[in-house]
Amino acid sequence: MTLYTRFAAHIDAALDTLTAAGTLPAGLDRKNVTVEPPRDTSHGDLATNAAMVLAKPAKTNPRVVADALVVELSKLEDVASASVAGPGFINMKLTDDAWRAELAAIPAAGADYGRSKQGEGITVNIEYVSANPTGPMHMGHCRGAVVGDALASLLEFAGHRVIREYYVNDAGGQVDVLARSVHLRYREALGETVEIPEGLYPGDYLVPVGQSLAKEFGDRYVGAPESEWLATFRTQAVAAMMVMIRADLALLGIEHEVFSSEAELQAAKKPEAAEAELRSRDLVYDGVLEAPKGETPDDWEPVELPLFRSTQFGDDQDRPIKKSNGSWTYFGADLAYHFQKSQSADQLIDIWGADHGGTVKRIVAAVAALTGGKTRFDVKLVQMVRLLRNGEPVKMSKRSGNFVTLADVVREVGKDVVRFTMLTRRSDAQMDFDFAKVVEASKDNPVFYVQYAHARIASLHRRAAEAGITPISADLSRLDTDELALVQLAAQFPRLVEIASTAREPHRIAFYLYDLAAAFHALWNVGNDRPDRRFLVIEDPQATAARLFLASAIGQIIHNGLAIMGVEAVSEMK
Repeated sequence: MTLYTRFAAHIDAALDTLTAAGTLPAGLDRKNVTVEPPRDTSHGDLATNAAMVLAKPAKTNPRVVADALVVELSKLEDVASASVAGPGFINMKLTDDAWRAELAAIPAAGADYGRSKQGEGITVNIEYVSANPTGPMHMGHCRGAVVGDALASLLEFAGHRVIREYYVNDAGGQVDVLARSVHLRYREALGETVEIPEGLYPGDYLVPVGQSLAKEFGDRYVGAPESEWLATFRTQAVAAMMVMIRADLALLGIEHEVFSSEAELQAAKKPEAAEAELRSRDLVYDGVLEAPKGETPDDWEPVELPLFRSTQFGDDQDRPIKKSNGSWTYFGADLAYHFQKSQSADQLIDIWGADHGGTVKRIVAAVAALTGGKTRFDVKLVQMVRLLRNGEPVKMSKRSGNFVTLADVVREVGKDVVRFTMLTRRSDAQMDFDFAKVVEASKDNPVFYVQYAHARIASLHRRAAEAGITPISADLSRLDTDELALVQLAAQFPRLVEIASTAREPHRIAFYLYDLAAAFHALWNVGNDRPDRRFLVIEDPQATAARLFLASAIGQIIHNGLAIMGVEAVSEMK
């Protein structure tokens, strides 16, 4: 139990006491009662809105509840003082021993410090990356991949069961284009000189795929009509691309548990099942779409199509799930895919590129319809990343044809730099990735600054061990106000995990770690001018042991936070 959960229990017990005394009626809903740091730290260490939340349903004045609650909270051993502010907020100042107890809890919990039971019993399906299987991963995919993977780890740390899923879009026209592109490379591998026409994939990454097919089939399909080889080449090309994509993702430390195929989904008649389900509830009907804006009656031929009643769920118009030729629209197939996912998860999260923002409303409507509104569904939009080198745009990759590959970036700057940098801004905000800046050894580079804090702590322990000093039996009463202020920031980590999990925002972990590292570095730097304030003071082994204990706790939280982000907590900077 961490400090915030402990005080939540204290407040709950105090409310029980007030209920037993008749100050509050029984049966009040307490779910919106919170314990958090006050906005102004001069007001205290913790604040609660209990009186404000419960006064109205209790049909009394918030100050009456607050005054009674302050009496009970003031009895707690960990509370130095409690007071009422404004219309009924309660601020508490904790004793130094309360913070020392929380400090002792951090190394005791170790890798589990901050872990929560918030999501216990809840299964969340996170679908992320899902790049078209037509080539290697590029930096346009990278940010969504990192955000999705970090979010998955965050939710697991907060107690959820997580399914990491990749949706393979292998049923659309783009895979036919891929197969035709590979057929050219197949002919090239057999000695023919080929030109890649406009509209096909020109990247050199298809050369080995063509060579493999030439080895397997010889010249059987060189002059054969497309109808004889398209399906085979499509299947083999997609398989080869997925091997490449998995390898690229592995460079980022990303693995998916489930790969769902759009082609297999359609072959299994899942769209038909989704349509039948929706028709049974009168949520799909046969109708005619309105003519597009600007079209005249002569230009527009109305066709009856099966339409989903998405306007009932906040969309601006009903959406067709089939085309006039009888094939499924992208929305129709996507609807069926989400229906499939909802049958094995309580909550769904999709990580999409910002260019898909226009389809969010309709798919949210579809999931609400298919699940009766019982499945929480979030779509997180991720903005593109602009690649720079010393402020100048990076040239495209010849091998890929028209983009910079993820593999090239990871090999140049490293997995940890890429992953951390992708989380240094909100996912829906534009991002610049400058090769020079992301490896810069400065305070302005969050990747360096956080890892440097952990490396500093590791170095401190090595130097202390050489001096024969260990923090095992540390007297934490030797820590002063400034040092305990660092503990107060550290103690927010478990609460931050739950907030970030609820908001589906893993970047909050990166922001917090930067603030924690900055506070640690600031405390360290005090010793530059005052030798007695250094973490390692050979002449005062007791003070050193206490500060080592503090440093260990900070290092543990940095380690735990970086693990959520999929970043290594290094012991030395190279």
